[in-house]
Order: sequence, then C-alpha cells, then structure tokens
Amino acid sequence: MRRAVAAVIAALCAVLLAGCSLAPAPDTTTTPDTTGVAAALRPFYGQAIVWHDCSGGFRCATVQAPEDWAQPGGKRIHLALIMRPASGSRIGTLFTNPGGPGVSGVDFLRSAASAFYDQSLLDHYDLVAWDPRGVGASSAVDCYGTNQLDRFLFSDPDLPQGSAVLRKDVVDAGVAFGKACLAKTGDLLAHVGTEDTIQDLDMLRAAVGQAKLDYFGFSYGTYIGALYADRFGAHVGRMVLDGAVDPSLSSFQENLANDQAFGAALKTYLANCLRSSSCPFAGQDVTGALDRIAGLLLDLRAAPIRATDGRDVNSVVVRTAIDAALYDTAAWPSLTEAFVALLRGRGDPMQQLADSYVDRGSKGYTDNLFEAIYAVDCLDKPVATDPATLRQQGKLLDAADPLRAADNTDDLGDQVCGNWPVPVQGSAHRVTAKGAPPIVVLGTTGDPATPYAWARSLAGQLPGGVLLTLRGQGHTAYRDKVACINDRVDGFFVSGTLPAATTCG
Repeated sequence: MRRAVAAVIAALCAVLLAGCSLAPAPDTTTTPDTTGVAAALRPFYGQAIVWHDCSGGFRCATVQAPEDWAQPGGKRIHLALIMRPASGSRIGTLFTNPGGPGVSGVDFLRSAASAFYDQSLLDHYDLVAWDPRGVGASSAVDCYGTNQLDRFLFSDPDLPQGSAVLRKDVVDAGVAFGKACLAKTGDLLAHVGTEDTIQDLDMLRAAVGQAKLDYFGFSYGTYIGALYADRFGAHVGRMVLDGAVDPSLSSFQENLANDQAFGAALKTYLANCLRSSSCPFAGQDVTGALDRIAGLLLDLRAAPIRATDGRDVNSVVVRTAIDAALYDTAAWPSLTEAFVALLRGRGDPMQQLADSYVDRGSKGYTDNLFEAIYAVDCLDKPVATDPATLRQQGKLLDAADPLRAADNTDDLGDQVCGNWPVPVQGSAHRVTAKGAPPIVVLGTTGDPATPYAWARSLAGQLPGGVLLTLRGQGHTAYRDKVACINDRVDGFFVSGTLPAATTCG
C-alpha cells in the first residue's frame, strides 16, 4: 500500500539537494512525558531521545523497545527514527507513516517531505517518521536473498490448471518462505504485528514529550492509526487517516475488495487508453482489451520474454506491473508504453514497472518491503485453510478478477499465511476509539488499493469521524494537492479546525 507515494519520490532529488549544504546542527535531547505509565514500561517510555544531524536538515535517532511488550524485561530491539524540524513557528510533533506494511518511514520522509507535505505542516510541525519493528533500519525481518526472492515473488510455472504438481508447487513455496523467515529472523518474527507497532508508537509519543499523539497515516498507516485510537483513545490528538483500511474486514474480504477495485481501475485505465490513437488496444472496446491482455498473460506463462538482465518477463511480472501503474494516473502512460513494447517482444519496460512495485534495483532489493508485508499481515489476521471454504472463496475471487483467465490457484488461498510458522495475534474487528476526539478520514472514489468503501466504513466506526471524499483515480488523496482536500487537512492540524464532511473533485 506504499505505492501512494512512489511516483512522487523520483521527482524529488533536486528539491532535497538544496538542504545538503546546511551546517550540522548540534545534538538535541527530548524530555519524555511518562504521565500514568506503568513502572515496568518506564525504561522505554522514559527514554530521552537524542537527535543527531543526519544531513539535508534532518535529525535521526534510535530508540529501544521490548521485543515482546508482554515481557518488557526481556530481549530488546531497536527502532530507527527521522525528524524534519519545523521550519517556522513550531506547535508540536506530527508522526507520520506512509503505509505498507513494510515501507521505511525513514526513507520516505527523507525523500518526500519537502514535496509531499504542504508548507503549512512543514512550518508548524516537527515531522517524525519511523521504521516500524520488522522494517528497514529497525530490527528487521529477513527471509531471502535476491535470487530466492525473485523466484518467490515472480515464479509462474507452466503447469496444468488444478494439477497436483501445480498445487504442490504453490504450497511448498509458501511453507519454504515462512521457514526461511523464522530461521533468519528468529523470535522477532512473532512480534512484528500491528498491535506491537501501536504500542511502540505510544512509547514514541511519550518519548518526544507529547501528552497527545498528532498523527498523519496513509494506506496501511491508517490501520496503525485506527488501532492506536482503539487502544489509546485518550492519547489521540489530531489524527488524519488517508486511504483508509477497514479494520472490520477479514483477510479474504480485503482481498476480494482489492480484486474488485483493481479490476475497476484497470477498466478505467483501458477506457482512457482507448481514446488515444497510441493505445496498443485501439479498435477494441474495454472488454476486448481485457480479453487480449488475459490471453497475453497465458501466452507469457508458456513462453516468457527474456529481459535484458536475463530475467523472465512472465504473467506474474506483467500483473505486478499493471498493479503498480494503477496506483497513480501519472503512471498510466508508462503502462501504455510497456504494453506497446511487450506486444513487440520487448519486456524491459514491464520488468521496470514491476521492479518499482517491489523495490528491486539493478543490484537487488533495496529494502525488505515484501518480506515485512507477509510477516506483518500473517500476524494481524487469520486466513482460511478449510478446503471447502477456500474453494468457495476462490470462485468469488475468480469472478471479481477481469484477468481471471491468467490465474489458476485462487482456490488454494494464502499458502504463506496459512502455513506461517508463528501464531496469528490479531483479528478483524470494528474499532470504537473510546475517548478519542473526532478523526478525519480521507477516501478516493477510484482508489484500487484501499477502496473508497473502506474509508466510509472507518469514518462510521470512529466517534465523530469526518469523511473527506476526493472524486478521482489513484491511491490516497492528500498527495494530489487538491486545495479542497489539503486546505481542510492542513487547517485541522495547524489550527484544530475540524472540517465538515466534504466531497471534492
């Protein structure tokens, strides 16, 4: 769900270079607020965070947390933080999370702060992001090297549909991945769920000296915010959740809604593409274009195209590339160009789009995004394993997917989380956020990754929840710089002015 900001980051280098010549600032130390904190937790809540200069005007720090919050006297882990100090009249600290799970908040804030957040937030808040436990520069999940992860994420065996050998291949891959994660990550693997992360966030709130948490979450970051408000409602200050996840949905319900939303977004993309003479599907309607893509995917399963670096561009690579482009309408021209190239026998543009989605560079993966995604998701909610249930769910997933002809294992369910080597901790549930003030929720009507219905549902679960709606395509709303949305969000954070429910665009 991190793709909310991926398209923005690439354009930021020139902006960020302006800060690189700043003189290093002296270290600063926070004064923690441990009001009401249990004695066993005070060693963590009472940490005085030491911020040091880490170039470009940013300050960085590392704090400690218990590996297991139920046993705070046991093994400790570390969490990496970054801060962009307020450039004007400071009113407090604003924590932010860009999504995932598995996205580095540290890398995101360093790369995107000056272009992603409006100046009023940059002026008035110290913006703080962190790498959640299991992620990035914090104590992190580790499973596979580059070649193994390539095979795990992009394997597409040309095996008969429904065959025992195909089913065994899928199951074996899921089991092997979980075993590798446990072998390389150890006990931490059982303690990287969102419930642990929200306890970390409450600790960070206290450690920076804030009695209330001001928080801006995107995509999966809204799930962090919603669960935080549900457990620590009295600690919530000003909170905005953009691209909302609905905590009441089961893992299957999320997957089904995603299939439907990505399918709708793909149809919208194709309708737009077909209005151009450069569209490779010109002369067909949307249904015809979908059929051609589905057929192409089946052809690529049998005979992949070799990319310049020697990797196979198969149906999984192309489906990943399509999903990557549907997060942002700015990427639609790149998807069209990739389809043109693919139909001419060149797979590199599709491979590059897919690589951007999984954070793979020319020398390998640049972070542990797709290892952490599974590690967190498999702890947060159970998945179905009963064969009869999986068959029924498979039929529903198949019907929701406009490219279903290219998939043949929907009825196997999630063989990674279904065989995860540590027990699930969380469950789907409605949040009540007792004691929390009104929270602002943002939803985009054409969002493929966090469908608009989820924002409506979350706003309805929260006491006094306010829904701001953006009519449009793509994942999340604030990044689009629509004044009707952003002015209301900025005003809420800076002056505390609670907006009325509004539809923009």
